[in-house]
Amino acid sequence: QVQLVESGGGLVQAGGSLRLSCAASGSIYSSNAMGWFRQAPGKERQFVAAISWNGGTTYDADSVKGRFTISRDNVKNTVYLQMNSLKPEDTAVYYCAARTSAWATKRHSDYDYWGQGTQVTVSS
Repeated sequence: QVQLVESGGGLVQAGGSLRLSCAASGSIYSSNAMGWFRQAPGKERQFVAAISWNGGTTYDADSVKGRFTISRDNVKNTVYLQMNSLKPEDTAVYYCAARTSAWATKRHSDYDYWGQGTQVTVSS
């Protein structure tokens, strides 16, 4: 049984910061690529950021480039998403996802396991 548990969401004013965490347990090991996606009401799930098994490769969506940073701690089996300079359009449910592969991708269909999501709301 694989479990991904997100935390760190909340309400923040525009320009503020939040750090999301995703703790992995079960048969997920440090050799798995991880990603963050988000979904706003009435919209499709959108890629945010992804990181390879060792952190050597990361990808960011153009909409968050320079503001969000993905990182991981393989000792703690945790992946993070540091979000700075938040905008109202960043408001969404943020999901953590894991691949059985070591290599990061931007396609949500490539990810095998998903967390339950954490709400991020940015007020203007």
